[in-house]
Amino acid sequence: MMGIMADTHDNLDAIRDAVQLFNREKVELVIHAGDLIAPFTAREFQKLNAKFVAVFGNNDGEREGLRTAYRDLCILKDFREVSVSSRKFAVIHGMEEAIVNSLAKSGLYDVVVRGHSHKPEIINGETLVVNPGEVCGYVSGDRTVVIMDPDTLSHELIYL
Repeated sequence: MMGIMADTHDNLDAIRDAVQLFNREKVELVIHAGDLIAPFTAREFQKLNAKFVAVFGNNDGEREGLRTAYRDLCILKDFREVSVSSRKFAVIHGMEEAIVNSLAKSGLYDVVVRGHSHKPEIINGETLVVNPGEVCGYVSGDRTVVIMDPDTLSHELIYL
């Protein structure tokens, strides 16, 4: 199992809740689709009992500080490719819809993971596009993540 999250925006209580859920569910990988915001958030993600992959979001202004704080967890970049259980995932924050759509239509990926809109959305197609919504809850009022089985691509949107 794997966890998918985005847009944590420094909300330490929400990050803690997500980490606890992922640890309780024994996920093996957590993908974060950007907007970590501050380096101090790395301490909470270090409590994960899973591999962690993340990308930068549009609000991640302190990139060098984030790279330093997260260096023991992952390498932060704007885009990541991840292979899990013979599935190929593209991970991007998703500010440009044309880029998200191009990744989804490229035929290169089984799943495109994105964030940015703060709205949970799962689009089933030849390529599955997953936006887990926002962990922070600042825009929608809801704190959400997705848990996915990478073998079957079955998924569940979970409200924290």
